[in-house]
This record gives sequence, C-alpha cells and structure tokens, in this order.
Amino acid sequence: MTDTLLQRIVLPVASEEDAEATCEQVLPRLRDGGGEVLAVHVVEKAGGAPDKASVEQREEAARDIFAVVGETLAADGIDLETRILYGTDVAETILDAADEFDASAVVFTPRGGSRWLKLLTSDTTTGLVQNADRPVVVLPDEAEANG
Repeated sequence: MTDTLLQRIVLPVASEEDAEATCEQVLPRLRDGGGEVLAVHVVEKAGGAPDKASVEQREEAARDIFAVVGETLAADGIDLETRILYGTDVAETILDAADEFDASAVVFTPRGGSRWLKLLTSDTTTGLVQNADRPVVVLPDEAEANG
C-alpha cells in the first residue's frame, strides 16, 4: 500500500521535460498502492504587465504537459486529475489547489537553474516550503544529479 503521505498528492509541472522528470521519480513511489494525483500547471499572470504569451498558447502548452503526465501515470492505474491554474504567485496558487484538493502532500522535483536565477525569480520551491500547511516532498531530479 502507498505511504499515506503520498495517498492524495498535488503534482505541479512546469514543462514537458519537468513532467517527465517528476513522473519518473514519483511513479515508483505510487505504483504499489495507487493513490490520487492532481497534476497542476500554473499559468502565471503578469499582475498588470503584458503577458508573455496568449492564454490560448499557455493552455495548449499545459495540455501537452498533461499528456506526458497522463501517459506515464494513467498507464499504471493511478487516478489522475489535471487542472490549469492561474495566478500571480505560483507557490500560493499551488498551495491553494492543494487545500481545495485536500492533498496529503505537494510533491515535485526541483527545477533546474542557477542559484542566481532562482534568487532573481523568487524561487517557487522556497515559497512552497516556507508557506505550506501540509508536507512538501521534494524528490531528487536524477538528470540534474547525474548531469
């Protein structure tokens, strides 16, 4: 049976590559007992500034990302729901979805990038860890660890 920590998780995914890396790490941990997964992709709103891409372009990208997640998790019989979320604060938006989904944890692999880039972009990982009201599970990114 799956650990109760991973029984009902929110799985944030930012890109197709991120979805592949995240699913590769989470799948072995969910395989034995199933569990429920809410995969989310946050379309970050600019908060008054012009958006970088149209909403339609971002929604199409989210559907492509969810296709990667679906191909990986659904094939193993894991209950999967997907949601496109919109917000100016990515971490807060993810945590709000976790609350609404009544998630047992938020689970993800860290995104690549230099420490300077993370500092300048107000690192979502930090926001998730510092503001969470439930466990946040950070899985290793094998590609980053081996690269």
